[in-house]
Amino acid sequence: MIIKINTDKNINGEKRSNDFFNAQIAESLERFKSHITRIEVHLKDENGKKEGFNDISCLLEARLEGRKPIAIKSQADTIELAISAATEKIKTSIESILGKEKAH
Repeated sequence: MIIKINTDKNINGEKRSNDFFNAQIAESLERFKSHITRIEVHLKDENGKKEGFNDISCLLEARLEGRKPIAIKSQADTIELAISAATEKIKTSIESILGKEKAH
């Protein structure tokens, strides 16, 4: 499972942060790693340099083996919260997709 993190110009995409988030996402989606080929994370600060409420946007796209990619979006006050919420949403979506497939 490859995890790629992309940031806009207003979010610092330093290696230490990327390594932390890669580990967090990989751990959260560990049980699906045989089904996931790639995870794309797109982080964006909706207000730029201005302060705001829920202004960090995380678009998380999972590419599942042999299926169309799925994407979800989450908004939060911090990068950590946005990624965490997006990861939980994508985990639920993957569980649903794989569960429906198993039922048939």
